[in-house]
Amino acid sequence: MFREQIAQDWSLNIIDLNRDPRWDVYARQRIRTLPLEDPDLCCYIHKVHPMQTALQGYKAWISGIRRDQTSVRANAKILELQNDGLLKINPLLNWTKADVKRYMEENDLPSHPLLEKGYRSVGCAPCTIAIGVNDDERAGRWQGRGKIECGLHTDMFKKKDVSEIKQKIELEIK
Repeated sequence: MFREQIAQDWSLNIIDLNRDPRWDVYARQRIRTLPLEDPDLCCYIHKVHPMQTALQGYKAWISGIRRDQTSVRANAKILELQNDGLLKINPLLNWTKADVKRYMEENDLPSHPLLEKGYRSVGCAPCTIAIGVNDDERAGRWQGRGKIECGLHTDMFKKKDVSEIKQKIELEIK
């Protein structure tokens, strides 16, 4: 796989983040339908909560978002201090797609193999599809679901009180 090859070539220590095992039964029962029925809940279970858990005890985290990717990201700041004191750093925020391409070429960086297959923005498997060459680069994400961002880059990630989401899941598990 691409990820493993990059990790090996660059001697990276990659840490896999997984959903809380308490939600396994719920998630497995809805593995095919959850991304369609409730993509925000799916993002919370599989991305937001694992990331919140992993970042406990840290003061900052770095994101690779760009301002030109979505309307939500257009309003982001390079340094974003969250209510709980965690700092989100967006060093590529003012870069454009052309800037990224130029940097990759200048530094001989590999591109993800899915890009050649029409995946112009790579995300979770159930929520990402290949798109046409002339489509907006994020058109293949959450197509037809009225969603443009995963929970990591929304207010969902900034909230530590997610009792409503947890209650919904816990009720389903029981």
